[in-house]
Amino acid sequence: MRGHGRLFRPIPEEDRRPIRRSTVRRVIDTFRPYRRKVNLVALAIVVTSALGVVNPILIKLVFDKALFGNPAGSCDGTACPNLHNLYLFAGLMIAIPIVTSAIGIGQTYLANLVGLRVMQDLRNALYAHLQAMPLRFFTTTRTGEIQSRLANDVGGVQTVVTDTMSSILSNVVVIASTLVAMALLSWQLTVLSLSMLPLFLWLTAKVGRARREVATSTQRTLADLTAVTEETLSVSGILLSKTFGRKRFEEERFRRENERLTGLQIRQTMIGRSFFAVVGTFFSITPALVYLVAGWVLARDPAGAAITAGTLVSFTTLQSRLFFPIGSMLQVSTEVQSSMALFDRIFEYLDLPPEIRDAPDAVAPRPSEVRGEVAFHDVWFRYEEPAERVTPVSPTDAPGEPPREWTLEGVSFRIEPGQLAALVGPSGAGKTTITYLIPRLYDVQRGSVTIDGIDVR
Repeated sequence: MRGHGRLFRPIPEEDRRPIRRSTVRRVIDTFRPYRRKVNLVALAIVVTSALGVVNPILIKLVFDKALFGNPAGSCDGTACPNLHNLYLFAGLMIAIPIVTSAIGIGQTYLANLVGLRVMQDLRNALYAHLQAMPLRFFTTTRTGEIQSRLANDVGGVQTVVTDTMSSILSNVVVIASTLVAMALLSWQLTVLSLSMLPLFLWLTAKVGRARREVATSTQRTLADLTAVTEETLSVSGILLSKTFGRKRFEEERFRRENERLTGLQIRQTMIGRSFFAVVGTFFSITPALVYLVAGWVLARDPAGAAITAGTLVSFTTLQSRLFFPIGSMLQVSTEVQSSMALFDRIFEYLDLPPEIRDAPDAVAPRPSEVRGEVAFHDVWFRYEEPAERVTPVSPTDAPGEPPREWTLEGVSFRIEPGQLAALVGPSGAGKTTITYLIPRLYDVQRGSVTIDGIDVR
């Protein structure tokens, strides 16, 4: 039942976007350095999931060839119980879970290793890219947004590997291997079981849709309640409440939001309980129908029927493995969509072009060779737009357009090596801006800044 608590996790609004092929290709490229480990993880998942059908088959063999025998009362050609077969089958039933667990430990280690390494690579790449971004980016982007991309979004990559992708592959293998084993035991009973699936899938989808809607509403209401708390319990909010006598109004507003949130949480819990009630009902009804059909077949042809006690027990055991993986596969699109949206947000930052680019022939001066002459040559600069989208025009050059607000307009000066210079002027005159342009924290829109006669670009 791994992962079934996430069956109805809502997709945030910003994640509901089409999956792009370019994103899928980049995700594959991200994991390419670890392809051997990824292949080993996939192989381990296939092996452990496929081995899960062996024990139910062994149960049939224990019943039919070791304990109770076939309808003629023979246990593999000898009298029942056949202890030799019993020891063999019981030993295999003990060994297989041990082997499966050992492989599972290795699979978990490798999956976590790949997830953490990819997460480390993305975090390093994102941090290095952010270091190359201009100061403008950090002054126009919320600090919490940057930290969220670096910590939360990159941190979610491990879950994609260890949970989402592993769960999808495991469910596919479990469903395929279980259906094959069921068909080998009794194709008639398999058809009966599959005939019940459409109703199960419809109910699961209906309950899942309702729970997603309620979960989304719960998230929004929780966000509203948090906003009310931050707004009213901040220093400015408390001052406003006390100054204008809004205490009762704010208490009532908080009480309404809190009551709505509680109602939604209760509803969400009950819808979740209803899902497990549906699953439990199917787990109870389907074996009963299998027993009824088997009894009907045996009653019609006791000697010719291929259904034995071992077949029934083995079949119902396999059947119980089928429903949860199928229910999980209904949510594959949700899980994949959320995972791709996670990578989209990371790649969105990695694709941000650095505004400040060095010229192709740029060279780093040696500190010992720097004399320290700083000069501005007809420098025009403003903060509103990135440099590559600005067409610097003096107000006198465009008489038909309204004057543009420039922080620096046609500034020219020279500071000689060793000269002590003071920048004097009112607030907003551009003193700080000049200190930003010398180390090239911003690029000028027109003119040039030189150090020792060399353009800083």
